[in-house]
Amino acid sequence: MSETQDWNAKTIAEFRANGGKVGGPFEGAPLVLLHHRGRTSGREYVTPMMYLAHETDPDAVYVFASKSGAPTHPDWYRNLTAAAGAATVEIGTETYQVTVSELTGAERDRVYAEQARRYPGFAGYAEQTAGIRTIPVLELRRA
Repeated sequence: MSETQDWNAKTIAEFRANGGKVGGPFEGAPLVLLHHRGRTSGREYVTPMMYLAHETDPDAVYVFASKSGAPTHPDWYRNLTAAAGAATVEIGTETYQVTVSELTGAERDRVYAEQARRYPGFAGYAEQTAGIRTIPVLELRRA
């Protein structure tokens, strides 16, 4: 098991054991477990990540394909875009299907700026990827 897979497995186990709460670098942050299928393997993956709740709609959250400021999009993002806009999430103690849509333009910029304001690491990720790629923002809406 790679270091990343081991870290994800520990985070997922802690999330599930504590009703969606974890310690370490995610302590106090809103966390979602995103279930997605490999676009070539068909294998199911579960990826923990921070989210931003929609400002008025409790059935929608935003996730950010930052890959910690890496120059390429994360695999989970490419898997979701290949999956015709559907996925499953775990938030707290709930598991449910979501539809996935990518934000663009001013709406994307507004949502990303709010995440970066709340969690400055996201501003750093944007700085690292400037001129290389724009970090995608996806809306996950309860199906």
